[in-house]
Amino acid sequence: MEYSEVLNQARGCMGSWCKACPVCNGVACKNQMPGPGAKGVGDTAVRNYQKWQEIRVNMDTIHENRPVDTSIELFGRHFRYPIFAGPVGAVNLHYGEKYDDLAYNNILVEACAKAGIAAFTGDGTNAKVMEAATEAIRAAGGLGIPTVKPWNLDTIREKMELVKNTGCFAVAMDIDAAGLPFLKNLTPPAGSKTVKELREIADMAGVPFIVKGVMTRRAALKAKDAGAAAIIVSNHGGCVLDQCPATAEVLEDIVSAVGGRGMKILVDGSIRSGVDVFKAIAMGADGVLIARPFVTAVYGGAAEGVQCYVDKIGAELADTMAMCGAFTLEDISRDMIWRAE
Repeated sequence: MEYSEVLNQARGCMGSWCKACPVCNGVACKNQMPGPGAKGVGDTAVRNYQKWQEIRVNMDTIHENRPVDTSIELFGRHFRYPIFAGPVGAVNLHYGEKYDDLAYNNILVEACAKAGIAAFTGDGTNAKVMEAATEAIRAAGGLGIPTVKPWNLDTIREKMELVKNTGCFAVAMDIDAAGLPFLKNLTPPAGSKTVKELREIADMAGVPFIVKGVMTRRAALKAKDAGAAAIIVSNHGGCVLDQCPATAEVLEDIVSAVGGRGMKILVDGSIRSGVDVFKAIAMGADGVLIARPFVTAVYGGAAEGVQCYVDKIGAELADTMAMCGAFTLEDISRDMIWRAE
């Protein structure tokens, strides 16, 4: 299956919001909420994409000719690429009625595991979403990362019981989801968390705990103090706050604050090619998350679409590494990219 086929098939079943664009850059769906577009004027999602494109890669082919290794180890698990599918919720609302969250996660988790990567799964107001997501991860031998919304502690405790039965190698909380409109004024309530509360949640997890939604060095240090094993530099695709910086703009500052101090750093935000993945690694990230294009892959080709997309991004990463003289992810260095100061 070719990626162009995936896109064509997705356009026929994705509803009116997502256009399954050749490049998912936030322009065609700008400020459409609900839908894949961003909050407010839609500036943040567009800026995420643009800022990765402003960074360039430095070609250097004067080196020995040998195979490239794109693999990564994360919390004791080996993956083919430093690429993970990001958590997405309410897919039938945002992307069309072909799938609900239960069916989407069932396809995504297994397909990602077979492709040599792992998927983060979403959460929602419907308890069955987390139940199905955790069952999909259990069926995939624990090769998935359940992502819990920032509910109140009693609800989180209930969800962590589901998590513990999956055999998952890590669990995440998208703390940035505190800004999602549908989580406001709920019973039980959901919202921001203190360092003390996050530390309690990390203890509940029983596996490495990942905090998603870090956009400042201060927040990164607080996540570390809370016991997070990893953070995800993320502004939730622009869906929670208008006029945010792009993730590419804050990544290096966050790396300078907590990088090399025992906490892994992942990043998302309109990373759309293997070249973008290379840039993120060169800036100090250990790996990346990509969310919306995986929705397109599932809608356009189910498991085969996911495999096609992973192969495409992975091949682009390997080619960029070879053309810049990096044979492993550890070889990728800051001097292999260029950005205007």
